Amino acid sequence: MVILGINYFYHDSTACLVVDGRLVVALEEERFTRRKHTWEFPVRAIKKCLEVAGLTMADVDAVAVSIKPSLSWGAKLAYGLANAPHAKSFVKHEVFRARGRQRSLHEWYKKTWPNASKRPPLHFVPHHLTHAAGTFFVSPYERAAILSLDGSGEWATSFLGVGEGTRVTSYGESFFPMSLGSFYEAATQYCGFQPNYDEGKTMGLAPLGDPEPFFPIVDKMVRVNEEGQLWIDLSYFNYQFWGHERCSQKFFQTFGPPREKGGEFKENHLNVAAAFQKVLEERALEICAILRRKTSADYLIVSGGVALNSVMNGRILRESGFKDLYVMPAAGDNGTAIGAAYYVYHAVLGYPRKFVHDNPYVGNSYSEEHISALIKECKLNATRYEDIGLKGAQLLREGRILGWFQGNMEIGPRALGNRSILADPTLPGMKDKINAEVKHREAYRPFAPSVTVEARKEFFDIEVEAPFMLKVCDVKPDKRSVIPAVTHVDGSARVQTVRKEINPRYHDLITRFGELSGVPVVLNTSFNIMGEPIVESPTDAIRCFFSTGLDSLVLGNYVIGK
Repeated sequence: MVILGINYFYHDSTACLVVDGRLVVALEEERFTRRKHTWEFPVRAIKKCLEVAGLTMADVDAVAVSIKPSLSWGAKLAYGLANAPHAKSFVKHEVFRARGRQRSLHEWYKKTWPNASKRPPLHFVPHHLTHAAGTFFVSPYERAAILSLDGSGEWATSFLGVGEGTRVTSYGESFFPMSLGSFYEAATQYCGFQPNYDEGKTMGLAPLGDPEPFFPIVDKMVRVNEEGQLWIDLSYFNYQFWGHERCSQKFFQTFGPPREKGGEFKENHLNVAAAFQKVLEERALEICAILRRKTSADYLIVSGGVALNSVMNGRILRESGFKDLYVMPAAGDNGTAIGAAYYVYHAVLGYPRKFVHDNPYVGNSYSEEHISALIKECKLNATRYEDIGLKGAQLLREGRILGWFQGNMEIGPRALGNRSILADPTLPGMKDKINAEVKHREAYRPFAPSVTVEARKEFFDIEVEAPFMLKVCDVKPDKRSVIPAVTHVDGSARVQTVRKEINPRYHDLITRFGELSGVPVVLNTSFNIMGEPIVESPTDAIRCFFSTGLDSLVLGNYVIGK
C-alpha cells in the first residue's frame, strides 16, 4: 500500500510517501524552490519523493490531502454575511484562493493520471485531523490525550481529544476567529515581524521583556471554558477580517506604537512579547488540565503551528502532570502531509499501527560520488577525512564555525544535525558572531544546544528526551557559564538530545567534541541565512558557505576551506 500525502492548500507545501505503513520520505517544497514557507503546489517535492522511494506515479494506491474544502462552508458563509463591510476580503480569502487551489490540485491529479479508471482515490482529510490524529498515529503512545492549536484550518482553530490504538475521539473544537494562533500572530506583527512566519522570533524576544505591566490586560483577552473552547476579545484585533493588519487601533492605544520592521525594540515591544507569551502558556496549561481530567492519560500529543512554541511545550512538560509529550518534528502545516497519509492508512483503510516517527531524517541524500564530482567541478580546496567526527570536533575546538552537511535531510523547521551550522558553545562571543557574520539576523536571537542523550541531565534540567528541539528547559545553574553561547538570557535552552541509534555520525561528532573540551554539547542552528530555507543540496551548501562568515564546510567526509 503506497499513500502519497500532500499539504498544499496552506503554507509550507510538502509531500511524503507512506509505504506499507512506513514513512519512507517526506520533503518540503521550499527546499527546492528556495522560497521559504512556500504555498506552491509541491511538484518538485512529489517528484523527488518518488525518486527517493524508487517508485512511479503508477505505484501510488491513494492520495491524501490535508484539507477538506467543503467542511464548515455554512459557518464560513454565515460569518461572511455577518461581516458584510469586509465581504471583499472574505471572498478573496475564503472563495477565490480556495477555489484556485482546488482547481490546481484537480488539474495536477487529472494530468498525472490521464486514464480516469487508473486514478488512485483522492482523500480530503480535515485539517485538524491531519494535525491531531495524524500526529497521534505516528507517536510512540498506544493511548494519549491530543491537543492541536494553530491559526485556523478550514474553520477550526483547535482540537481536543484522545487517541487509543487506531481510534481518535474528539472532545470538541474552537472555531475562527477564536484562535490562539491568530492571537499570537498579532503580537508578532506588533513586534515588527512577519505574522504566520516569524512567531519563533516573538518567542525568543519574550524573555527580554517583563510580562507583568501588560499581563492583566492580555490575560483578559483570552478565556478557556470548562470544555476547553476558546474565547478571544476581538476588539483588540483585526485578523478576523482577513486583512493584512492583525491589530486594531485599540491594540495600539493600549500598548503604544508598534515596532517598525528593522526598527529599534522599545520597552513596550519587549513587554508585549513577554505578556502574550505568558498568556499563551497559561491558556495551553488550562486546556491541558481539562484534557488530563477528561482522559486520565499519561501522555500528551501536541500538534499544529502553535506546537512549535517550544517554551510553551517546556511548561506543559513540567507543569501539566503528563509524563511526556510528543510533538512531530514538522508540527506545523508541513507535517500535515504526513498526518493526512497516516489518517487514511489507519482511520480510513483500517491498517494497524506499526510505525513511530522518531527519526526526522526522512529527506533525500547525496552520494559521496556526487559530492566528490561537485568539488572537482567547482575547483574547491577540499580534503577527505576517514574519521570526520574527530576532524569536525577538532575544527570546533579551534573556534571554527562549521557548515555541516550529512546524510538524509531533516523534515521540519529545525536543523537537527544533518543540515546544520555548528560551533563551540563554550565561547562567550560565539552567539553574537554567528548572528552578525553568518545568519545576518537579530542580535538577541538565541542558538540551540545539541547534547548526547547520555549527557543531557548533566547540563540541562530535563528528564525526558527532546530529539526534535521542541522542548525548552533550564540550563543547570552551574553550567550556564560553561555553555554561554547556547544559554538564553533567562537561563533556558531549546535543547536537542541526540541518540546514537538515530544519528550515529552526529552523536559521534558531539562525543568527540566532549572528549576534547569536557563538554559533550555543540551549538546547532539551521544551515541557512535569515529569510532563506535550510539548504537542500551540496550546491546550496557551497553557495551559503562562500556568501557568509562560515569558516569551514563539511560535506560528507570532505572538509572545504576558504
